Order: sequence, then structure tokens, then C-alpha cells
Amino acid sequence: MSARNSSFTTLKPCKHLVDYKLKHGLKGYNLIQDSLKCSPYGTSMINKPKSEIPRCSFCSGYNGRFYMCLICSSVTCRVASESNHTLLHSESNDSHEIAVDIERAELYCCVCCDQVYDPEFDKAVVCKKMMGLPENGNGGIEGGEFRLSKRKRLDFGADFDLKSVKRLVLRKKQRSKSCFPLGLRGLNNLGNTCFMNSVLQALIHAPPLRNYFLSDKHNHERCCRKSPADKLCLPCDIDVIFSAVFSGDKSPYSPAKFLYSWWQHSENLASYEQQDAHEFFISVLDGIHEKLGKASLAIKDKEDCQCIAHRVFSGLLRSDLTCTSCGFTSSTYDPCLDISLDLNISTSSSSTDFTSKPNETIPVSTLTGSLDLFTRPEKLGSDQKIYCENCQEKQNALKQMSIKKLPLVLCLHIKRFEHSTIRKMSRKIDRHLQFPFSLDMNPYLSSSIVKKRFGNRIFSFEGDELDVSTEFEVFAVVTHSGMLESGHYVTYLRLTNQWYRCDDAWITEVDEEVVRASQCYLMFYVQKVVCNKGSDDMSCQPVLPLADPFVPIAGYC
Repeated sequence: MSARNSSFTTLKPCKHLVDYKLKHGLKGYNLIQDSLKCSPYGTSMINKPKSEIPRCSFCSGYNGRFYMCLICSSVTCRVASESNHTLLHSESNDSHEIAVDIERAELYCCVCCDQVYDPEFDKAVVCKKMMGLPENGNGGIEGGEFRLSKRKRLDFGADFDLKSVKRLVLRKKQRSKSCFPLGLRGLNNLGNTCFMNSVLQALIHAPPLRNYFLSDKHNHERCCRKSPADKLCLPCDIDVIFSAVFSGDKSPYSPAKFLYSWWQHSENLASYEQQDAHEFFISVLDGIHEKLGKASLAIKDKEDCQCIAHRVFSGLLRSDLTCTSCGFTSSTYDPCLDISLDLNISTSSSSTDFTSKPNETIPVSTLTGSLDLFTRPEKLGSDQKIYCENCQEKQNALKQMSIKKLPLVLCLHIKRFEHSTIRKMSRKIDRHLQFPFSLDMNPYLSSSIVKKRFGNRIFSFEGDELDVSTEFEVFAVVTHSGMLESGHYVTYLRLTNQWYRCDDAWITEVDEEVVRASQCYLMFYVQKVVCNKGSDDMSCQPVLPLADPFVPIAGYC
């Protein structure tokens, strides 16, 4: 990574990339356009014959990642830090430091051993992509729903036909940007940062978080919590994003300063490699708490943290361990910023699935089924015996999870990635998940779970649980498409009863069927009372109730 700069305003370019452009200009970028192709998921890659397997010019191997030199077009591999033939190639040939990742079509510095970002390279990739798209008779794009390159920009240079590019991105029946709600603005991809953009869109439009920053509760110009050494403050950079997004400017915004600030907070994730959106979400909330949490605890001594991250997203989980011998139950409570759910499996008739055989059943998952699975009693194994205070010895036990306290904004994380210790491999679960737009969390509260366990007996619960609102409405869904190693994140936002697809810099209207058919990874629900209180606000109108919480989707499993 490049050296950190306390006066940082934009991402510092790689020195080797700067030297390359001074010597060769954009010649290599223009030549690489002829070798670009688009994958089914919209990502760009270097085209190669189907029969040809990439091999390293040094070792003739075909393992690891492959990079093509922009000077001599030699292909070299990088299996690990100890087997880095891209570095050997740059050391053996003067000025051969810059290459292109064959699978991702991204710039790579062989000396820095990291992805590098250059807007001019993005222009070449995006222009190539758009020129290959067929136009229909109405001046739009055939196929309607497609995803352009992960790395998009609207500031194309003079080398490209700007009018043609603008004509290509027009969509049939798409509302003009001037009619989009205030605060709906695309975010430029800074190089494999779709994970960041997707989560930022959800955070920007979380009503309590939005109201906090727009009411000037944290002002980046008057903040006194910036580190003296580097003058960095993650909440300040989030405030800058809110100011930019709600400024009325509709052109895509580049959150480069925020990315740099987040890198300082999470140095182990500081690279242009694709990251996990869920991990990024938790990391951002931790960064906010790190700056604002101590001050809030000083004011509210002996109380829960009052920083905005915990006030909005923090809930409380209850874990009950019941001795199977005597029935004694011990309870523990743990705070949470989200709830991770396994995909439940049930069978569904395929009468509406025209791709399946007659009378065949396919596995489906539902959000309520996954929540039921989360709160279902689980018998612990013989190697997980607990010490029972009543029996005074280790006994077999049942474990049951429930929700003691609901947050204002409920984040549900769907576990789509799993790892097998036996096979020593990871895979993605592509099963479709049906989810309601309106969600009642009452069945999953501790009060409901305990009453269900013990029948109609009367139990008292601290905190007057029954007075808490349990009705939620979905306002954001972060989806993941593609494979485990290389995929793409997109966010669907629900504003004023209309769904919008936020794909990095590109914002488009979509129907709710498109959202229901997506592979949801993170789901954000807000309490109805919170949303209704902001009904006069520009970004949170009352959400109309849905008669049918689910719509069957053919062909998904």
C-alpha cells in the first residue's frame, strides 16, 4: 500500500503507475480494449479462447492468479508471496511494472503487489462495454436488466463519444434523474468497492441514522474528536457523505476520503481486493462507536452506549440453557448489531416452476422459516455438556436463542457462504429466499418464546417488552450475485413506495418482483413507528401495507 498521508484528499496514485503513464500514455489501455469481454454477471475480464488455459511464461503453471503485462503481453502467475512470478517479470524487465488481472480486468502493480486504480483505465473498460451493447429502436438497450462493469464513471474524457454513451444508458420507461427522491445518488466504484457502496446506500437511507447526521448532531467542520496525528474521524467522513448525497447533486459521488479513513480503522482490510459486505457493515459501526461511544458513556454513566451506531442498530439476544435432567434454566444476554440467519430448507410444489419436472418438489427458504430456525431449541452434543447449578454436575442441555430487545433498525444477515473443514473448501449457497416487506418480530421475542415453552403461565419480563413495537418495514436489501471468489454487490432501496436499484454509480427504478427474485445477503428493516414519524420527511414516506407477504417465484431454489 502507498504511504499514508495526513493531508489526504484523494487516493494517492501508485508511483509505478504514474511512471508508466508518463512513458507510454494511454497506449496500453487502448490496446487492451480489444481483449476485453464481459462475464454473465457484468464483470470484465481478458478474453481468451475456450480451449486455451492460461499458463505462466516463467513456470508454465496454471495455478493462482494470472496477470498480463501491459508492455509485452507476457502472462505471469502469482500463487503466493513466496511464488510471485509477476514480481520476477518486473525485476527482469525494465519498466514492466504494470499488468492487468486476466480474470478481473483490473490494473495490478507487480512491484507493490496490489491492485491500483486509475480513472482513465475505467474509461477504457466502460467505453468498451457500452459499445458492445445492442440498441433497440427506442434508443435504449436491448435486454432491459443488465449490469455494466463494476467500475463505472460518468466523467468520460474527450477520447470517447459522450453523446453516444449517454444515449446507450437510457432505459425504457426509466424515470429521469431529476425525479429521483432527494438523497438518491450513485457512488463511484473506486476499484472492487461495490461491497462498500452497497452498504453505504443502506446506511444513508436508514431513517434514524439519516436524521442524526442531517440534523447536524455530528458536524465534520466542528468535530473535536479527530485524531491529532492524522486528523481522521470516520463519523466526520460519513457526515461528508450525507452532505454530498443530500446536496441535490445527481452526478455520482466518489467516497474516496471515507475509504481511506476506513482503511485506517481496519488496516487488515486495507486493499483493493473485494471484501465481504457484512464484515464491512460491522466494521463501520465499530468505527463510529470507537469515536462516539466513549463520549456517550461518559455522559450516560452505567447505561448502555448512546452512540448513534448502537442507538440505531443495537439489540439484545437472550440465550437459554436448559438442563435436560432437572429442567433448570440459566440465561445469558449478549448485545448484537445484526442477526445472522441460516437458510432453512422446506419443500415446495413446482407447479409454477416450468423448468422442473411435473410433481417435483424443490427446496425453498423463507425469512420467517430462517427466524424460526434461529429461535428453535437445539440439543447440544455430548461433548458440550454444561454445568447445572441445580444438579451440581455436568448435564446434557437444550439451547434456545431469542430476542430480548429489538433495535430501531434491524439488520438480518443471510449466511450464504459456508466452509467445509472436511473438504477444506468454501462455497456459496445460491438458494432463493422469500421474504416479506412487512415483518412482525413478536414471535421471536424472549417473552413469546418463553411463554410458548411453558404454555399459558404468566411471566414477568424486565423492560416491559410488550410495549415495544415489533412491526418492521423493509427499506434496503443488499444482494450478492456471482461466485464466492468473484461476485458483485447491489443494493435495492425502497423510497416513497418505489424500489430503486443502486449498482455503484448507476441508479434505476425496478419493480418489486425484481427485488423479490434477488439473492438477498443483508436485509434492513426499520420499525414502523420510526418510519411513520418521519412520514413528512423527504426520504421516509409511510409504506403501504402488503396484502400478500410472499409472491411465489418460479425457477428459484
